[in-house]
Amino acid sequence: MPQLEERKKLASEWFKEIRDDICQEFEAIEDEFKAVTGPGLGAEQPASTGRFEQKSWERQNEDGSEGGGGVMSIMHGRVFEKVGVNISVVEGKFSEEFRHKIPGAEENPQFWAAGVSLVAHMFNPHVPSVHMNTRYIITSKAWFGGGMDLTPTHLYDEDTEAFHGALEVMCNKYDPNYYTRFKEWCDQYFYLPHREEPRGVGGIFYDYIDSGDFDKDFSFTRDVGKTFKRTFSEIVRRRAAQQWTEEEKRAQLIKRGRYVEFNLLYDRGTEFGLKTGGNTEAILMSLPPNVIWP
Repeated sequence: MPQLEERKKLASEWFKEIRDDICQEFEAIEDEFKAVTGPGLGAEQPASTGRFEQKSWERQNEDGSEGGGGVMSIMHGRVFEKVGVNISVVEGKFSEEFRHKIPGAEENPQFWAAGVSLVAHMFNPHVPSVHMNTRYIITSKAWFGGGMDLTPTHLYDEDTEAFHGALEVMCNKYDPNYYTRFKEWCDQYFYLPHREEPRGVGGIFYDYIDSGDFDKDFSFTRDVGKTFKRTFSEIVRRRAAQQWTEEEKRAQLIKRGRYVEFNLLYDRGTEFGLKTGGNTEAILMSLPPNVIWP
């Protein structure tokens, strides 16, 4: 038990650390583009650079006991139209209807879960939307999960190759099969069957990672966060001041509709949060601020 408590502490502290690092990096990007007034950063965008605002929330179990909580960090800026970086540490008991979906929960419905979840929707339609999350869950079993995926409106091979190339290098440090396995899992997961199309250009998705070596699995999960921060920031800086047209912006808003459809119809994280009494505002943080369906 002491070892398990130490692992909870390590994971919880890491999720806070990567949250702080990413927020600092994204605010730095806002500062870098504050003087840009040409095509791409137009009059429709805020005049001032964005800053993250934090809001805490607490969760209460059905029996009235404390169930943990989390912190939402949301920024509306000139480069980032809306970005949320949320962390949470929650515990309680799975409902009878949900237990069969979670490994180890049918044997014992008690759970503990911590994680960081990020979704960014950008002003410039040439900058892709992005999602990243990592989590550590404990029932009668314990495992890491997470991943990241890129959803561009306008495709750039340079961005896609840089994103996937960085993920492949990272994965190969731990297992030569990780990248292929997790990329395929991502492609299968982030797919809209009712439209018969992928959500974006993919990335990696992994779950139930428990190799028997906690340090290795935890190191991999930390690398997911660090690789995301570095790689996505490079893409943002490459595209943020690029000129766009009204047609290109409209295409972005339509593409965001696909994002909404997936997150409300199929996303496991949305279901997990709602089924475990999470904060609804935090769970739906992933939804874009503006969207259209033609």
